[in-house]
Amino acid sequence: MATYQAPDGWDALGDPTRRAIVACLAERPRAVGELADELPVSRPAVSQHLKVLKDAGLVTDQAAGTRRVYRLNPAGVAALRDQLDTFWRRALGSYQDIVEEPTEEIP
Repeated sequence: MATYQAPDGWDALGDPTRRAIVACLAERPRAVGELADELPVSRPAVSQHLKVLKDAGLVTDQAAGTRRVYRLNPAGVAALRDQLDTFWRRALGSYQDIVEEPTEEIP
């Protein structure tokens, strides 16, 4: 039996609606209603997507009167960026190793 695991940032961003929410929040913090107005999904659906993003550490929320305002979590986004930088450095290192390999001369 598999145990429940909180989604990581990459899993959370696998959904196009969640990527659209992250893109909106990259512009500025927003409430659920504002996000729903810009996306082709309902407010309850936006709330569910925000929960996944929050569980993955990509967004935070704060009460503002009767609303909750969501914003990107700089630490969560930075962690994804660090992972991408690591992948990129490894890929470049591998490419450099291949380019610098001595080639066999054909007789």
